[in-house]
Amino acid sequence: MSGEAFYIDGVRLPIGRARDDGYYAGTRADDLAVRSVRALLDRQPNVPKDRIDDVAWAATAQVGDQGLTLGRSIAILAGLGKSVPGYAIDRMCAGALTAIVNAGNAIKVGAQDLVLAGGVEHMGHHAMAAEVDPNPRFLSDKLVDPSALVMGNTAENLHDHHPDVSRERCDEFALLSQERTAKAQADGIFATHVVPATVRDNDGAWRVVDVDEHPRPGTTMESLAGLDSPFRPGGYVTAGNAAGLNDGAGGVLLASATAVEEHGLTPTMKLVDYAFVGVEPETMGYGPVPATDKLLDRNDLSIGDIDVIEMNEAFAVQCVAFLDHFGLDVDSEHVNPYGGAIALGHPLAFSGARLAMQLSTYFDRHPDAQRGITTMCIGLGMGAAVLWERA
Repeated sequence: MSGEAFYIDGVRLPIGRARDDGYYAGTRADDLAVRSVRALLDRQPNVPKDRIDDVAWAATAQVGDQGLTLGRSIAILAGLGKSVPGYAIDRMCAGALTAIVNAGNAIKVGAQDLVLAGGVEHMGHHAMAAEVDPNPRFLSDKLVDPSALVMGNTAENLHDHHPDVSRERCDEFALLSQERTAKAQADGIFATHVVPATVRDNDGAWRVVDVDEHPRPGTTMESLAGLDSPFRPGGYVTAGNAAGLNDGAGGVLLASATAVEEHGLTPTMKLVDYAFVGVEPETMGYGPVPATDKLLDRNDLSIGDIDVIEMNEAFAVQCVAFLDHFGLDVDSEHVNPYGGAIALGHPLAFSGARLAMQLSTYFDRHPDAQRGITTMCIGLGMGAAVLWERA
């Protein structure tokens, strides 16, 4: 029996920097996920923990403290009860977004009623691709260019394909991300879904962290212009106009109409449709464009029918190229109104959950908004876009 999948709530921890002195240097990745799950269910006391039908949880590096069938591990560690199953997902940057649509599918076909979906990435413990052994045939058989395996290089390639996307325009977009994030912090936007975490620092002292660690509020166009590219001599991609290396965790609760009624839940939005596409791995950042085109075409919509877009800011160049394709201004107030990953950081498989949380917050604060999209590029040449409607 088919039905609708509703977004009920979402919780994340403050995003930390993936450094030896970052928030979570001394904290396990699975414990970050457990903290977010416990906090989410504490906010929804009407939901019995043992009534959760599944825990879909993503990580890109599924090793060490992010291994051992993460969803099931979290279910046990968070005290949901041993009757609650779970599984792990890897679609690189779109891990949590994939977890969310998988959960939505299970609910829509009537197989499940309550599902937790999210992601975690501890890049301080697991550097990007450090524990990966790419098949040598990728290069020996010339299946991809060597640049396809280094995300920063793919962003430089995207500049080559889109010469109108200048370094200056990317720096302008990056500055806007910092400014909007700072305003969102001041306006209490993130307080709707960010919960504090207790962590131990390198000296063994305990402390509570409750604010994202990565934003740089003093950023200026001058400071951005002074940064060099680590990926290409004279390149355009810098630490200032790209997402950082970060640690983070969080997830959302999705429910069926039956569960909404039974437990007295208040949904914010519902999952309507989604699209995943493949693109050239060498320019993976362009993925959100064909994914969003496909999603809009299938639902007989135009970009003008979308009230808000939450787009992951892996690199400013892919965001500006997206905006150009759809005829949107770089400072469009309906795209990433609360800033994005350039300021907040991008803990890979977790980030899709943050996009959904911010979209839900926008719906809460803008009663006239009816439709929204979460979209992101994905390593090795993919793109994702999810269509949501006000519940």
